[in-house]
Amino acid sequence: MTVRRIVANIAAGHPGRARVFYGDVLDMDVAMDHGWIITFVSTAAAPAQVSIASEGGGGLPVPDLSIEVDNLDEVMARLAKAGFVLEYGPAVEPWGVRRLFVRDPSGRLVNILSHI
Repeated sequence: MTVRRIVANIAAGHPGRARVFYGDVLDMDVAMDHGWIITFVSTAAAPAQVSIASEGGGGLPVPDLSIEVDNLDEVMARLAKAGFVLEYGPAVEPWGVRRLFVRDPSGRLVNILSHI
């Protein structure tokens, strides 16, 4: 048996509002849009992963999602242009990542990171 995919399902009153955050800022493509559900995908192959945590590191709250990107500076510029406010960071962490926390349009805390 092999896990083929793990999907994060985020409850949102207006799924379309996520297009700016996941589409424009993070460059994810829309794979499916039924109005009541929109699925965003990355073209990069990513392993399935689930993290279970008691905190978000450094005493921070546990984020709802962690998204690794190849260019955190570009994402920060896109977030600023789109009007998103960072809740934490950017910060270089002792475990080898540079990251920030931001809330997506549905209010979920998202950890966006790059490995150093």
